[in-house]
Amino acid sequence: MPKEKEHINVAFIGHVDHGKSTTIGRLLYEVGEIPEHIIEKYRKEAQEKGKATFEFAWVMDRLKEERERGLTIDVAHRKFQTDKYYITIVDCPGHRDFIKNMITGASQADAAVLVMDVVEKVQPQTREHVFLARTLGINQLIVLINKMDRVNYDKKEYDAAKDALAKILRMVGYKIEEIPFIAASAYNGDNITKKSTKMPWYNGPTLLEAFNLLKPPEKLVDKPLRIPIQDVYSISGVGTVPVGRVESGILKTGDKVVFEPAGVSGEVKSIEMHHEPIPEAYPGDNIGFNVRGVAKKDLKRGDVAGHPTNPPTVVKDFTAQIVVLQHPTAITVGYTPVVHAHTAQVACKFVQLLKKIDPRTGQAKEENPQFIKTGDAAVVKLEPTRPMVIEKVKDIPPLGRFAIRDMGITVGAGMVLDVTPRK
Repeated sequence: MPKEKEHINVAFIGHVDHGKSTTIGRLLYEVGEIPEHIIEKYRKEAQEKGKATFEFAWVMDRLKEERERGLTIDVAHRKFQTDKYYITIVDCPGHRDFIKNMITGASQADAAVLVMDVVEKVQPQTREHVFLARTLGINQLIVLINKMDRVNYDKKEYDAAKDALAKILRMVGYKIEEIPFIAASAYNGDNITKKSTKMPWYNGPTLLEAFNLLKPPEKLVDKPLRIPIQDVYSISGVGTVPVGRVESGILKTGDKVVFEPAGVSGEVKSIEMHHEPIPEAYPGDNIGFNVRGVAKKDLKRGDVAGHPTNPPTVVKDFTAQIVVLQHPTAITVGYTPVVHAHTAQVACKFVQLLKKIDPRTGQAKEENPQFIKTGDAAVVKLEPTRPMVIEKVKDIPPLGRFAIRDMGITVGAGMVLDVTPRK
């Protein structure tokens, strides 16, 4: 049997008007993932309007109109394959939602495609997304310098855009020599899945080829078991069935499990994935598991399952490196926003501002600052207002990253450097 291809989650990031959706649409169209009936419908329209040469751009414009009319053709989670990998595209249209989704939830991106308009170059959102990707530990990047048709496919223009972006990427600590930069026009299909004939000077990969250069995420099988709970069901004749994604470790039927911070434990009678029983579950598997000895009322979303021999860490407080993305005034000691970590949402209080840091070097710029504001990177100590599970990012990365939300906005993003376990 052929070995199954590995999975890679890829987020598309970059300024809102620089062509992310067009890039995704063009890619999905060319690899055959936009349903034929949709294409057919638009092809007919195009012919009726005398645009006999069916243009992909027409499809994108129609999709966009339908989206704006609220008829979403869901391009939010799309899978396609290269000859090497299964790729899931994590596209979050709204900027704010994008940040929240990128930090929490099943859309943990293993890599990102940064789309930048060759004419507009680096915009504030471009910077913010780069900064964020870096803070969230997205170490693999592909850069698409888009809309090359707007500059007549001129190499000089491409070089200028590439240099401007490379500065920012270097500043936050990306290694430029490891990043493929692609000269492209998503609207016209240049260098998305087919080599463009309009840029003989460009000899790098197409976007599709660049995906093959990525490395699949490290499977955290050797780490302690952690399953953040998304939902809990009570199924008659079966019992209590928590549902969640295995982030690390391995769960087997017959295992004893403990849920924290609920503090209840039981035995796993069965495990199901996609409605099929399985004997064991691995990192990345979305599962339901039937637990004997635990009542539905004892569990809730945000609890984390682990083995009693190495239970999930319930913290008294934790020290984190954060970046402040947007805050109307400034953050001082005592500020208590909501921290979104894995599936948990817990209000946490800033109890110490330890230091401001230079995002490039990680060196301290100022010890014990009075406040931190938009754009600052800092090391802080946070104290949850009720029990919560969170882990050091170096131990179990998916449980060590979080978003800070307040007033309906994402105030910041962070990663956990250290924890004080609750006694």
